[in-house]
Amino acid sequence: MIRRSFSVGFAALVAGTAAQAGELPETIKRAGELRLTVNATYAPMEYRDPATNQLVGLDIDLANELAKRLGVKIVWSETPFAELIPSLQTKRADFVISGISDRSSRREVADFVDYLITGPQFFVLAESAAKSAIDLCGKKIGTTRSTSFPAEIATWSKQNCEAGGKPAIQFVPGENSIDVRNQLKQGRIDAAVQGSETLPYAQEQEAGKYRVVGEPFSIGYQGIMFRKDDTGLREVVTHHLAAMMADGSYSAILAKYGLGANAVPQPMLNAAVQ
Repeated sequence: MIRRSFSVGFAALVAGTAAQAGELPETIKRAGELRLTVNATYAPMEYRDPATNQLVGLDIDLANELAKRLGVKIVWSETPFAELIPSLQTKRADFVISGISDRSSRREVADFVDYLITGPQFFVLAESAAKSAIDLCGKKIGTTRSTSFPAEIATWSKQNCEAGGKPAIQFVPGENSIDVRNQLKQGRIDAAVQGSETLPYAQEQEAGKYRVVGEPFSIGYQGIMFRKDDTGLREVVTHHLAAMMADGSYSAILAKYGLGANAVPQPMLNAAVQ
């Protein structure tokens, strides 16, 4: 289980202050819609239901509830993970809620309203000989190239492998989490890294296939990403997200996906320290 490590002081206070009731920007009110884009390869956050091909997931449910409270509909589109930030910058998306972690490097171009605890976690095939994370030193580890995970793996390797005289982890890039899991099943890598919030779903969908190794090796937050100059939209969305947390609808959505332990008590603005 993820230990809760909240920056509830300054960051939460700023988000709470910013979340005073406001109105949607005039362009969105006039259109009556939000344009949102996701990378639908990151179950259970956002993915295509195999039975219906409908876009579903925790982020989808949160966004739909927010849109209902804002009085608008959502026009969804899909894009590779690496294109999420460009989609925001070029205004193809009004904001981004798509399993994206709040990182200090990303805050050069965007603000994050953090709503979920996350953390990278190693996992292996069930038959792997690895018993603990230290057994992965010198091994080939795959993860999505455009996420924060490659840098976090490198940091962990330096602190836990190389500092102890063990060989460094060998990073193998993947296009998305589905690609990385396929590489693992094909024997091209020895282990993989995904956000801890996604692994229970992967284990449920392919029963007996995967085994997590150790605890998440860092703790961070997923956030709704806004353009830095779009403070009006950020404030009104934060206001309604805080109301969802207060009335239990946020908790109900997290519980639906078995992620109640990943909840935060209130929205936080740019709270991640990494």
